[in-house]
Amino acid sequence: MPEVVEAGPVVDPPRPRSFSSASVRSTIKKVLVRAAILGVLFVVVGVGYASHSVAIKIAVESAAYVATVCLYICTSQGWKEKAISGVFLLVVTVVVVSVEATTRSDHGVAILMGTLLAVLVYCIWKPAQALLACIERRCLGRTAAAVPPAKQADAESPLVHAQLRPAFRIEGLPREYSYSEIKEMTKDFASMVGRGGSAAVFRGVLDDGAVVAVKRIGSDKSVGEVEFLTEVTIVASVHHYALVGLHGYCLQRGGDRYLVYPFFENGSLDSWLFADEERRSHLAWATRRRIAIDVARALAYLHHECRQQILHLDIKPANILLDGDLRAHVSDFGISKSIGRDLTSVDTRGRGTVGYMPPEMLVSALSAKSDVYSYGMTLFELVGGRRNFELPNPNDGYTATTDLTEDFLPWVMEKRIGEEGALMEVVDTTMVRGASGVDEEVKLVVMVALCCTQSRRDMRPTMPEVVDMLERRAAVQLPPESPPALHRFLGTTSTPASQPVSR
Repeated sequence: MPEVVEAGPVVDPPRPRSFSSASVRSTIKKVLVRAAILGVLFVVVGVGYASHSVAIKIAVESAAYVATVCLYICTSQGWKEKAISGVFLLVVTVVVVSVEATTRSDHGVAILMGTLLAVLVYCIWKPAQALLACIERRCLGRTAAAVPPAKQADAESPLVHAQLRPAFRIEGLPREYSYSEIKEMTKDFASMVGRGGSAAVFRGVLDDGAVVAVKRIGSDKSVGEVEFLTEVTIVASVHHYALVGLHGYCLQRGGDRYLVYPFFENGSLDSWLFADEERRSHLAWATRRRIAIDVARALAYLHHECRQQILHLDIKPANILLDGDLRAHVSDFGISKSIGRDLTSVDTRGRGTVGYMPPEMLVSALSAKSDVYSYGMTLFELVGGRRNFELPNPNDGYTATTDLTEDFLPWVMEKRIGEEGALMEVVDTTMVRGASGVDEEVKLVVMVALCCTQSRRDMRPTMPEVVDMLERRAAVQLPPESPPALHRFLGTTSTPASQPVSR
């Protein structure tokens, strides 16, 4: 097999962390709204105090005071700020009520003074808070810029990363959001767009208008904060056009964890692949072949082009997201394991999805070849337009007895591939076929899928070899145990079992 030439990774341009014009406009709008509210409060207070009716005066002043309390509560960020606001307002309320209860004349003055005091403190507190935050950002930014280049590599350490808070705004690093910011961007988790296992995904919008997907992961006591930050660091350290990037995260002490990703309007591949014929028809063969190559390049990057090898361990159509141009982006590799290059496998339990897991999962001996197997199973579904195996539906008149040789898609394709024209009978009928070269390309992808799904992992190709085979830079190398019909179809001969396929 020819030598694999590894191309450098295609890197997405870093997402700017500085203030955008949209963010500045949003901040100015908030300031103007709050200033308008304060202005209205001053006017109401003055009108109420000028009233000659004691009842109207007390009613207006009380309404103004309640509005001031609401302003404090609605604009407080985080539980600490809300607690400080609550204590201050409680003290002011007790004093106001006490004075009003003991006064015999000029009712409403105590409420007026309490409202003016609360408004005055608000006008001083909020600008001072914003000014201190700005100074902190600038000071921390200069501190980060002063870090010597020799120490920048240590930024991948979870302990160092835990100190890199969002005020740094360092390009390439994910931002740490507060829980209140997560609630604000998701409108209090109003729009759920997906759910699976112990995680749920919500649609959110950032201050600059960018749409994001917020993944809420249930608290897991077996995974500590350091482990979580390690996974965040791993995701943040990789950049590839076919991998889903990470905008930020939120770590609640003793609570849920949140990951903020870009939002893909076309959802996951399975929502198209296993849908009705009209929806599947949008996935023409050229689109499916491009998806197959993009996913293969992403896995080759994770396995061989990162400083530490990263295993995905759950490749399936549900974890492949499609953008507006139906280009593929692999997601959920943050739950993967990062291992040193000197290791050939890693013992991991609780990974993968039934139907895509390789046989070695039974003994928990996983390696990069485990991703190759899952990728091969995904290729079969990409070509067939249905799941590899679906249990018969009794409502459709099927019996509980099934024949795997007729219902298991990989076996069906392996059986039909040596027969003239038979393979195309089990290919998704919604694809436009018959064009020059399409049938041969479909057969090529199926052959690559058969190579990837060999039961023995040492017989499977590596992902760079898969990319070369899909792009016709290398011939498909069948394992020696492959059926003779497949070798006859390719015009090759079986190699002796003692001569393993190149890894």
